[in-house]
Amino acid sequence: MSKVTPVNNEQPKPRKGFASQIMHSRETGIVGALAIMIVLLSIFAPDFASKGNLLNDARNLSFIGIVVLGQAAVMITGGIDLSVGSVWGLAAVASAAMMQSGMGVVPACALTLLICAAVGFFNGFCVTKLRMLPFVPTLATMSIARALALIITRGKAIDGFRPDGDAFFSLGGGDFLDLPVPFIIFVVLAIISAIVLKRTVYGRQLYAVGGNERAAMLTGLNVDRLKMSVYIMSSVLAGVAGIIEVSYLSSAISNQGLGKELSVIAAAVIGGTALSGGEGTVIGVFVGTVILEVLRNGLVLLGTDAYWQGVFVGSVIVLAVFIDQLRKGVWRRR
Repeated sequence: MSKVTPVNNEQPKPRKGFASQIMHSRETGIVGALAIMIVLLSIFAPDFASKGNLLNDARNLSFIGIVVLGQAAVMITGGIDLSVGSVWGLAAVASAAMMQSGMGVVPACALTLLICAAVGFFNGFCVTKLRMLPFVPTLATMSIARALALIITRGKAIDGFRPDGDAFFSLGGGDFLDLPVPFIIFVVLAIISAIVLKRTVYGRQLYAVGGNERAAMLTGLNVDRLKMSVYIMSSVLAGVAGIIEVSYLSSAISNQGLGKELSVIAAAVIGGTALSGGEGTVIGVFVGTVILEVLRNGLVLLGTDAYWQGVFVGSVIVLAVFIDQLRKGVWRRR
C-alpha cells in the first residue's frame, strides 16, 4: 500500500515588494528626516544653501565620518570604542611632531597609523582575551591617549612644519573637481566599507558575531580575531582623521578630537547602527553623519547658543533610538 504524502495547507508568506522594502527600511526614515531638515534650514537660514556653506559642511563632516565608519564596525559586533576621540588627537599631534622634527610625510603618517593600530590591538586584546567589557579598556585608552597628546605638545601648538613642500596640506585643505579632498576620501572609504560589509564573507561574519556571538562561535567563526580586527580598524581610521585634520589646520594641539567620541557614536546611532550589535549599514552611517553636521551647522546659522547644541544633539539621539525601536515593534508584526 502506497504512503500518502501529507498536504501542507500553510500558505506561503507573501514576499515584500521592492516598494515595501524601501518604505520599511531604516535608511528611508533617516533620509526623509535629512530632507526635511535641509528644506527647513534653507527657508529659515538662507545662507545654509549657499555653495560655500555646503562645501564647508562637506569638509567638516568628513573628519567625523571617517571615524564613524570604524566605530560602526565595532558596534556591529556588539562593542563600542570610547577612545576614538583621543586617538584622533594623539594621531594629530604625533604626526605633526614627527614632521616638525624633519621626518617625511609618508614615514610620519605610517608610524602614526602604526601607533593607532597598537592602541586598537590593546583594546581588542582586553576585550577578547581578558574578557573585559568594551567600555573599560577603551575608556582607559581614551585617558592614556589624551595624556600622551598633552605630553607631546606640552600644552602648546605644533606648527611651522612644511613637509615635502605644501603638498601635504592639500590632503585636508585642497579640492578636487570642486569637492573637498577630505569628503572624497570619506566617500571612497564609505564605498569600500559598504562592499566589505555586504559583499564579503568577513562582513557577514561581523554581523553574525553581533547578532548572536554564541551561535557564531558554534559555527566555527574565530570571534576573537573578528573583534580584534574591528578595534584595530576603528583606531586606524581615527588616526586617518587626525592626520587629515592636521593637514587642513596646518597645526596640531592636544585637544584635537576632544569629545568627538560622543559625536561619532551619535552619528552611528542616528544612522541606525544598533548599540546591541548585529545591525547597521554604511548608507545609514553616512546619512547619520550628514544629519549631525547639518544639525550643528543649522543651529549655528540660526544663532542658537553653543551651550544648547549638545541638548539638541542628545535629543536627536534619543529620538532616533526611540523611532528605531518603534519601527521594530510595529513593522515586524506585519
